[in-house]
Amino acid sequence: MTTLSSCISPAFYELHKQIKSGQYHTIVCKGGRGSTKSSFVSVEIILFLLKHPQCHAAVFRKVGNTLRNSVYAQLQWAIGALGLTGRFKCTVSPMEITYLATGQKILFFGLDKPEKMKSIKLPFGYIGAVWFEEADQYAGEAEIRSVKQSTLRGGEDALTFLSFNPPAASRNWANRYARESEPGKLVHHSTYLTTPRAWLGSRFIADAEHLRDTKPTSYRHEYLGEAVGNGTQVFDNIRLETISKKQIAAFNEIVSGVDWGWYPDPWAFNRTAYDAARRTLYIFDEATRRKCNNFETAEIVKQHIDAEEDLIADSAETKSCADYRECGIRCFEASKPPHSVKQSMKWLQGLTAIVIDPKICLETAKEFSEYEYETAKDGEVLQAFVDADNHHIDAVRYATNRIWLRVGT
Repeated sequence: MTTLSSCISPAFYELHKQIKSGQYHTIVCKGGRGSTKSSFVSVEIILFLLKHPQCHAAVFRKVGNTLRNSVYAQLQWAIGALGLTGRFKCTVSPMEITYLATGQKILFFGLDKPEKMKSIKLPFGYIGAVWFEEADQYAGEAEIRSVKQSTLRGGEDALTFLSFNPPAASRNWANRYARESEPGKLVHHSTYLTTPRAWLGSRFIADAEHLRDTKPTSYRHEYLGEAVGNGTQVFDNIRLETISKKQIAAFNEIVSGVDWGWYPDPWAFNRTAYDAARRTLYIFDEATRRKCNNFETAEIVKQHIDAEEDLIADSAETKSCADYRECGIRCFEASKPPHSVKQSMKWLQGLTAIVIDPKICLETAKEFSEYEYETAKDGEVLQAFVDADNHHIDAVRYATNRIWLRVGT
């Protein structure tokens, strides 16, 4: 068998080691064109079967007639790249690949004909690996879960792969799924920039660079695999990345905010820090509750902030602010002059970056990433900000109230 370095891009070396450790059951590979994510998954499927002789694999596309020229051909490539061509038998009718030494099979299914899965017959063992290629084309996480429940039965070893190019819309289910943390799930993002240039060829590189220079947004979506939005997103300066404890300890001024709520609208809390020199806002803590009174949420706040820290809350509920002060929290009402919503949103939009820790601030990351302008029935984008699904956005606006009200900021 040839060396792995000749089969997988350097961007996937560490991911290969993590999969090999056995601590993950779901691998999400997302990225742009030329990132070789599908090539990587096909190699890992073969390696998984070699390591687990009782396991078979099932590979899925949303539409069955796309199988032969995509995942089937991709797995044939992986077999050849690993130097194992003579050890596998590949047939089209039925479409399957068999490892001759053990009889293990790789089966292929299009989910436009789900009844075919009901007739799965294995010579022995169980399906231990499944791959959902172009995962964003599926109906949603529920469809993926249903297929897994029908196929991953029996045995201790199981591995699920999802691969896709992120859709433009941040609210697409696949983009959401990639943002959500889950024990045993590992998300990997790759681009052509980490693929050896010789693998891609000069024509591919030239096309990518031309698009970069002429249509940078399209380039970011197609080649960098970014969810750039459909033109209606309110914030295009979001960065989702881990904010370390070391970074937090170095922040000069930390301020928190609260948006009052009960049900169905939640109470929302956020902790933030602003780097004026870099015009960057960091959001590194959150809490969300429903049907909790002021004294219950006050106890939650005290678990998240230091005693000398200021908290700024929506001034629409002066009694709630007073309740917090009664509980020992330095709570101040937000100043809300005329047009303050528009002013604060414009300030947030004008920042160099809004950095959100997606693991700690899952709800906040979701709100900021998916918040869109209101549109008319004909699709025309209106300037109005939708007053829905923006509770943490409001909490952040209140937290930074004193900052965006300053002249010159």
